[in-house]
Amino acid sequence: MEREPRYFEYGEAEVAYLAARDPRLGEAMAVIGRIEREVHPDLFAALVNCIVGQQIATKAQTTIWNRMLERFGEVTPEAMAACSDDELQQVGISFRKVGYIKGAAARVLSGEVDLEGLAELSDDEVCRTLSALPGIGVWTAEMLMTFSMQRPNILSWGDLAIHRGLRMVHHHRRITPELFAKYRRRYTPYGSVASLYLWEVAGGAVPGMKDWAPKGGKK
Repeated sequence: MEREPRYFEYGEAEVAYLAARDPRLGEAMAVIGRIEREVHPDLFAALVNCIVGQQIATKAQTTIWNRMLERFGEVTPEAMAACSDDELQQVGISFRKVGYIKGAAARVLSGEVDLEGLAELSDDEVCRTLSALPGIGVWTAEMLMTFSMQRPNILSWGDLAIHRGLRMVHHHRRITPELFAKYRRRYTPYGSVASLYLWEVAGGAVPGMKDWAPKGGKK
């Protein structure tokens, strides 16, 4: 039986706050309307899905993920530790990614990483813990914090689409660390909702908005 999809939770309070703090973003938000971005509350499964999807097309990621579900049932630390490297490679996962997945499962099962306990930690502590896992960098950790843990205040410096969205909304040629810090402060404590809308802007959701970056220098 398929599970009902779940979406990132936010409401009018977050939208009103961001629109008041950043009227230009507010105008874009009004054009875009409500965003439904699917979330995956099972953090370990979401982590494995991120590893599977590294450097491959979304369609290929979905195909491999569906094969994993058919082969193993649920993607849990126990299931990943119990299966062989060959079994994982047979569903289309590269040798390197198999190592990442098995390594993450081992750390969770040993208690070295307590995924359930992450809920009690600050954003910085969660990011450090997740990015210490094999195959998980800071950007991937931040995406897991957004789309699995639903942390409310994630605005990722390492996300090129966030940079593009900020350039488009505010007519910047480049987003410097200082500018980024300014917008992060402005959007706190609802950086994740701001991110949802900046991604939409970057994807062309607002007619007439353009990227102001000079050609060949888009970051």
